[in-house]
Amino acid sequence: MSLFSGNTSFGQSSLFGQNVVGTANSNPMKDFEVSSPPDDSVSCLKFSPGTLPSTFLVAGSWDNNVRCWEVQQNGQTIPKAQQTHAGPVLDVDWSDDGTKVFMASCDKTVKMWDLNSNQAMQVAQHDAPVKTVHWIKAPTYSCVMTGSWDKTLKFWDTRSSSPILSIQLPERVYCADVKYPMAVVGVAGRAIIIYQLDVQPQEFKRMESPLKYQHRCVSIFNDKKTETPIGFALGSIEGRVAIQYANPTNPKDNFTFKCHRSNASSGGIQDIYAVNDISFHPVHGTLSTVGSDGRFSFWDKDARTKLKTSEQFDLPISCCCFNAQGNIFAYASSYDWSKGHEGYEPQKMKPHIFMRSCFDELKASQKRN
Repeated sequence: MSLFSGNTSFGQSSLFGQNVVGTANSNPMKDFEVSSPPDDSVSCLKFSPGTLPSTFLVAGSWDNNVRCWEVQQNGQTIPKAQQTHAGPVLDVDWSDDGTKVFMASCDKTVKMWDLNSNQAMQVAQHDAPVKTVHWIKAPTYSCVMTGSWDKTLKFWDTRSSSPILSIQLPERVYCADVKYPMAVVGVAGRAIIIYQLDVQPQEFKRMESPLKYQHRCVSIFNDKKTETPIGFALGSIEGRVAIQYANPTNPKDNFTFKCHRSNASSGGIQDIYAVNDISFHPVHGTLSTVGSDGRFSFWDKDARTKLKTSEQFDLPISCCCFNAQGNIFAYASSYDWSKGHEGYEPQKMKPHIFMRSCFDELKASQKRN
């Protein structure tokens, strides 16, 4: 069955904002709620590319599934289809034409989901769980980039069972991002490797993280004038984000800022939470961060100022993304194991995915340095 015919669904569609369950703090921002959310923690969210006439959202989760919804103009989400792996799904990406979704899993494989036929086939293999997957569309080649805990970065032609290129890394891949012609990979041990993808993938620069603690997420940003990638934001488990330029014209262009921390109580002790995901707005160039503190925040890196912080959710915010037009911000509240097994109450901690109308909230600040 074709996904776009709407015949394959995995749940009943519901209007945004309906079926809000749980405590008052499960949706303190009163945002639109996605129907039929995953059954376990949500690891990744990705909107379809702007090449499609409709908007679709995919989510990968620890229940081994990837789900796809159609997001309608009137605020309805319609569950369309889902695919299953043999282990938790850690990352997803879309092909540039919006016909395929790539899914990376703890089962050590990556599958390509053809949305028109609703069939999935394996296109990549590693010796350990696959943490990241990205589709690369270059003028002279197209391929899938996969990063794994087996300490390799591999590039695949989807028609071949062997990688075009396999790069040995110093450590396990913890995070990665691609914006052609740049790729950034963060590995365990705080190393960052930047690749240039022009003719073929090759290492451009290797550096130590500017953050003292383990990094968890990375997102590439464009130069506002040229619309080409020039740097990245890196988030760590210690409530901090680094803004790093690949070739800074001035070393002071690079800076870090604190986020996802509680206000210090009278004892002066501050709770510090992990930054779980970072996403840049496709139009304004501002950014969102989400954290284990159960909040999302919007920032203007150029004015070095915070634009907005959400109310606190009763669960961590595990991932986020913007749609291609930049008018919808999607984010997932789900347990991220930041408080270990003893902090997990399955009956109370049901995952939710929310969507927020966000275009104006992400406009750049009027303040300038």
